[in-house]
Amino acid sequence: MEATKELTLMEGTVESVIFRNEENGYTVLRLSVGDGEPVTVVGCMPGAAPGEGLAVQGTWGRHSSYGEQFKAEIVERRIPVGEKAIFEYLASGAIKGVGAATARRLVEEFGSDTFNVLEEHPEQLTKIKGITRKRALQIGEAFRLQMGMRRLLDFLGEHGLPLQLGMPLYRRYGDPALDVIRDNPYLLVDEELGVSFSTADELALAIGLDGEDPQRLEAGILFELTHNLNNGHTFLPVQKLLWATGQLIGVEGPGLTEALDSLEHQGLLTREEVAGEDACYLSSIQEAEEYVAWRLEEMCTRELLPPAHLDRLLETIQADQDITYAPQQREAVALAAERQVMLLTGGPGTGKTTCLRGVLALFDALGLETALAAPTGRAAKRLGEACGTEAATIHRLLETQFDQHTGQLIFAHDEDEPLSADAVIVDETSMVDVPLMRALLSALRSDCRLILVGDPDQLPSVGPGNLLSDLIRSGKVPTICLTEIFRQAAESAIVMNAHRVDRGELPDLTNHQKDFFFLRRRDPVRTAETIVELVKTRLPEKMGIPADQIQVLSPTRKHQSGTLALNQRLQEALNPAQPGKGERRFGPYLFRLGDRVMQVKNNYDIMWKDREGRSAGLGVFNGDIGRITDMDPRGEVITVDFDGRLVEYGPEMLGELEPAYAMTVHKAQGSEYRAVILAVSDGSPMLLSRGVLYTAITRARELFILVGDEEKVAQMVHNDRQQRRYSGLRARLARGS
Repeated sequence: MEATKELTLMEGTVESVIFRNEENGYTVLRLSVGDGEPVTVVGCMPGAAPGEGLAVQGTWGRHSSYGEQFKAEIVERRIPVGEKAIFEYLASGAIKGVGAATARRLVEEFGSDTFNVLEEHPEQLTKIKGITRKRALQIGEAFRLQMGMRRLLDFLGEHGLPLQLGMPLYRRYGDPALDVIRDNPYLLVDEELGVSFSTADELALAIGLDGEDPQRLEAGILFELTHNLNNGHTFLPVQKLLWATGQLIGVEGPGLTEALDSLEHQGLLTREEVAGEDACYLSSIQEAEEYVAWRLEEMCTRELLPPAHLDRLLETIQADQDITYAPQQREAVALAAERQVMLLTGGPGTGKTTCLRGVLALFDALGLETALAAPTGRAAKRLGEACGTEAATIHRLLETQFDQHTGQLIFAHDEDEPLSADAVIVDETSMVDVPLMRALLSALRSDCRLILVGDPDQLPSVGPGNLLSDLIRSGKVPTICLTEIFRQAAESAIVMNAHRVDRGELPDLTNHQKDFFFLRRRDPVRTAETIVELVKTRLPEKMGIPADQIQVLSPTRKHQSGTLALNQRLQEALNPAQPGKGERRFGPYLFRLGDRVMQVKNNYDIMWKDREGRSAGLGVFNGDIGRITDMDPRGEVITVDFDGRLVEYGPEMLGELEPAYAMTVHKAQGSEYRAVILAVSDGSPMLLSRGVLYTAITRARELFILVGDEEKVAQMVHNDRQQRRYSGLRARLARGS
């Protein structure tokens, strides 16, 4: 487990509870520690009540509104001893169904043995006048639940695990949560819980699991496959998987092969020959990849009867939109009338948006209900604006739901409840991974048309698969690749330099252009200083571009010109601290009222409201950008406005937010900004690549500025090595799924 910082120990008795969030256990209380003034303690302490003894380890800090506070990181809760302390605890309302009057009668009847009676012999409560057997058992159950949470928190604290895990574990597993985690500590390795494999593995060994126990070997294999989904792999070759797992847990020999066989027998893994590899999949991912190949192949074989008056219809659309299609564009719009599925690809300035408007007008003329979608909120907003109609994220289109019982993402629309749309257009398809495409395809009616649009030279999806590239290279899906750069686009240095980079040529860095500039800064610190100056003063004052319409990008999070350092500098320049302005520190970040922030993980079950305060929907998604509009100092609640969707974040949710004055190029994918500034200085060879530079340039609409070292720019242009993604989709399409 990670080394802990120096913590201070403090012991005392809870005097009063000032605030408690029942959902996450976050508590503010006053702790009596002797003869002096009570101390304000904040942290995850579900169910803490007056009269209870606490031993807390943590650090001192100062709240901008409430002064000195002690932030508890490890909490040992001690059952109240003595009749007075027991009465105070029960009278506080800590146990459902017990108030002050009942607490007094309980202590008078059972004295110091009250807690034992509540937990072991609740039927004895019927000795007290007015307590029926049913109520006695209910009080006993409430007390046992309280004790179960206490023991779970004690276990977490004893092993150095975050106390914030208590509430989600209890919600997921109920009263047996502690026994469940003792039986299988690897259940903690879950995206929602956020515990690393190494931490769970160290816990498993600490509580006595043998290093070569089959449970540990199986957990290691599953972790390697799950972890590599985020590296884009839908499968791993068996030998590579076994080697990587052995390196992870320090085990060699036949035990790993036996564990692999056991997981396959349990149905958790699938092993098959695909793409020339002995491939091992998580079964759910194999099923998704197989389904995508089968469904697309089925759609590809279906030719539609085009309308008899197609040519006249295309002429009418051109007249209505006051354009004349180039041959490729006309071919693309016509193909949409003839095929159930098609791909439309091309770089910037090649007219993809013009084609999309034409396809949408064509479908309208044919009386088809068309849905527009994109992988992210910002990409959907841009698509809707470009086409003059509403667009949604794919998740919203499918009506994402989060099953609290299984912890799984589910969709309201699937094979049993398909979308009503007659046609679906998806933009930024390069960002779509295989599981999401499987969900979308399963929600389409058998006769629904599908138009997939994207730029194959942009970065691939963060999730598993290489979808757009695999579909194009398979040769099975009807595809139109737009290559002609139109005159207006050709006047843009942003467009022309993007194409230069895509061809492996250096961009023009002479600064003789109106929308593309290079500022040489060899020193990373000077690079960062120049970027702050550009955002704060030079662009707003000299070019009339406000700071909130400028997006700073970097290939990397680390180093002096990475997003961590840039966000700190930009925050101080654009939103400095002021007396009375709310602040909240979480991990490496200091969140401040007015900050621009980004959601960094999909949260499907968070409720958001509109600006009138009405509950309006569920879900905030990875990459959504908002601004902190309110901070409730007592409840430590931060409110973020995501383009009219107001979301409240408690302390346990702040790990889902990051400052967004600067972001990585990967996070900016699918978005477009009026002005983009790219820091090109430090970074690993994997990040200093042609795809990253190309994607960064194509995020800018009016202005693009490179700040950094031209040698690093050249390095990026010449580095076209792409990490291999193990994906079987192309092979499945080639062989007929």
